[in-house]
Amino acid sequence: MSVTARASLDPRLRAVVVARRPLLYANGADDALDRPAHVRAGSAIARLGQRLVVVQDDVSFVAVLSPDGAVSALPLPYAPGGARQFEKERGNKQHKLDLEACVTLPDGRLLALGSGSTEVRERVLLARVTDGGDAAAQLLLVHARALYAALRAERSFSGSELNVEGAALLASLGVLRLFQRGNGAAIGEYAPVDASCDVPIDGLLRYLDAPDTTPAPALRDVVQWELGAIDGTRLTFTDAAADAERVFFLAAAEASPNAYDDGPVAGVALGVTDGLAAATHARLAHLTDPSGARFLAKAEGLALDPDDESRAFVVLDLDDPARPSELCTLRLEGPWRGAA
Repeated sequence: MSVTARASLDPRLRAVVVARRPLLYANGADDALDRPAHVRAGSAIARLGQRLVVVQDDVSFVAVLSPDGAVSALPLPYAPGGARQFEKERGNKQHKLDLEACVTLPDGRLLALGSGSTEVRERVLLARVTDGGDAAAQLLLVHARALYAALRAERSFSGSELNVEGAALLASLGVLRLFQRGNGAAIGEYAPVDASCDVPIDGLLRYLDAPDTTPAPALRDVVQWELGAIDGTRLTFTDAAADAERVFFLAAAEASPNAYDDGPVAGVALGVTDGLAAATHARLAHLTDPSGARFLAKAEGLALDPDDESRAFVVLDLDDPARPSELCTLRLEGPWRGAA
């Protein structure tokens, strides 16, 4: 049984993109590792101490942004045929991990999840990123078949096509909240849905430690969301982040034909739920530039600034392998943390 929730525009809220920075690796490209010179298709972002960590959906590298602005690249062990870049032009897009969501665990590790839209994309990354140069990390890549089978089987969450795009750690509740993006196509009796569900974090970590012998944790508190639309294109989840009292989320109005291919973007929204428990309403604002014009680049990753409640960071997926992903600074205006 799922609950239906709705998001609505709050005219008191503004989310303004006040700075954009292309993400270029300090050490440039590396042909031996099949590493490009820049971060591609930034799909999720998390804060790791004083650093920001970016996962990418079509490159097997994790980008680490140090406080001084330098960007290093941690190669992942997943490299079919030596390739770590995946795209239509190479004929290998079907092999990408499609990491689309990430959080920092209480023990300091990074946890990143594949979208689950294909079997290859049913992998979960656990990484302990250490200080130092490229490749300074402990990495574990788990093929989490049972977890994704449970997510796919819960049709109130997955709808027609499973596509996990966001995650937020709610430490006080002991759960990882996953966000399903309903940008797919209808299949038979099933329609695409945007939804969230909670997974007990302790049970998830026990499962990831021994996926062949430990059952996947049970899903709970499924909520289906109606996020509205921009110019007739539905808003669908692209990421989420939580502070101690509420959950924020990103949603993009992208005209995608299915959960596999990209489409044109009509706009992006930032939303917030009042409270951590499974919500029935959220308030949101469309992202704009300082002039008030609608922001049209696809924002796929969200991180809050723990030192400044009026600031957040998003990372862009520009759907062009030749263009670097960008880190954007958001200025939040209005009662984002106030009463509805």
